[in-house]
Amino acid sequence: MLHSGHVAFFEEAALLGDLYVGIGSDRTIAGLKARKTVNTELERLYMVKALRVVKDAWINSGSGHLDFEQELRDLKPDIFFVNEDGFTPDKQRLCDELGIRLVVSKRIPRQGLPPRSTTALRNECRIPFRLDLAGGWLDQPYVSRYWPGPVITICIEPEIEFNDRSGMSSSTRVKAIDLWHTDIPDGDREKLAHTLFCVENPPGTSYVSGSQDSIGIVFPGVNRLDYPSNNYWPRKITTVTDDDILSFIENHLWFINLSPRSGDFDVLANTDISEPKARALALAADDTWNAILQKEIHKFGRAFRESFEAQIAMFPNMVNPHILETINRYRDKALGWKISGAGGGGYLVLVAERKIENAIQVRIRRG
Repeated sequence: MLHSGHVAFFEEAALLGDLYVGIGSDRTIAGLKARKTVNTELERLYMVKALRVVKDAWINSGSGHLDFEQELRDLKPDIFFVNEDGFTPDKQRLCDELGIRLVVSKRIPRQGLPPRSTTALRNECRIPFRLDLAGGWLDQPYVSRYWPGPVITICIEPEIEFNDRSGMSSSTRVKAIDLWHTDIPDGDREKLAHTLFCVENPPGTSYVSGSQDSIGIVFPGVNRLDYPSNNYWPRKITTVTDDDILSFIENHLWFINLSPRSGDFDVLANTDISEPKARALALAADDTWNAILQKEIHKFGRAFRESFEAQIAMFPNMVNPHILETINRYRDKALGWKISGAGGGGYLVLVAERKIENAIQVRIRRG
């Protein structure tokens, strides 16, 4: 969907030299976004090549986040130019290897024109995403049977088109779109969330998705879901939509793209679930909730990190050496961290006092 935001992006890049554009193939975009493109790759290539600031363009031959790698190696440009939500540590590593300077766009709209993005133009659908901040896995009875406790979630406006299987409840959101089409309807939120949970997990489902996904999408703001022992549904849902608290979370939460997970990934392999480890997860989630309500950034960062450490103590396959290396790059810049999608394919989520360079931020739904 070529729009003025693309043209401004190309014009900004062309200020630095001759501009070459690599376009994601229809196959690559379907793999990352789990949807078809509005315009085919040949249409998109035709339109981009027609722009006067573009010296040449092509369809990238690879797949995934680094679908352009072979073309980059062949062209050997001086600069690789990306936007903020297109930045990943893997792109930085590749540029470092090839001696290429990576530059991140300032996203400057043409004077007198509004900022544009493809997501905003597609956004007739307002069904949100969700992220679990802490306590994730306690919505599964095979964990809560060892120790009950809370899961803390935030409801995220669909202003960023998160990749499929990125840990942002994209699969549950697809079911919500099938069910409600464009937005969460009015009505009893717990009944709506329970309906969505049942649609995603019909009778006979072998692996039951946790209810925090459906609740986190339906309920606005930041939510505490208190799970009893060995139960799929929380005994209590506490919702906070206070603007100061939500702004506190938004201002200190930063997202970094991670590489896609491997095809043979199994997060449930090699698990080590026990009462002490489940209890540590529950206590860290409780501390996260209290830190958010108190707007204590250092307590928030510490509890956020401790929740993640408790998760990977039980589910070591959530991380791999590549993810741990990426986390190490940000240890001195952040107070806490976790990954949104187990095993990669999602985002490294950081709690930090100050801006994280080349990271993206989200907006929490108020109501």
